[in-house]
Amino acid sequence: MVDLRDLKRRVIHGAQRRIVNPVGRQLPLTMLETVGRKSGQPRHTAVGGRVIGKSFWMVSEHGDRSHYVLNIKADPAVRVRINGTWRNGTAHLLPDDDPVARLKELPTLNSAVVRTVGSDLLTVRIDLD
Repeated sequence: MVDLRDLKRRVIHGAQRRIVNPVGRQLPLTMLETVGRKSGQPRHTAVGGRVIGKSFWMVSEHGDRSHYVLNIKADPAVRVRINGTWRNGTAHLLPDDDPVARLKELPTLNSAVVRTVGSDLLTVRIDLD
């Protein structure tokens, strides 16, 4: 039997990898840069979130299955492009945080997309330098 959550994740991941991220690199979208856990090369992912205080908050749509989350587990030093400016930070995965409640504090359109396409939500806090 096909696991629908896994199928949904694979379809969404493919669309993000082939369409959203390449387009996002060319537009002034918020981008997350991690270091590839296998390649050691910079990896850029279009993300949505908001700076609250001295931290950037976001919710991963696919939790521990997101490649950028796996990269963060290997090396939490990241950069975030916010309004065209790259900022260094340290990422923290927060499995005990309520991601649905967190999405209410983040940009409305992105939060709606994350709730719709997400298969395993996980809150991520990036403490900015």
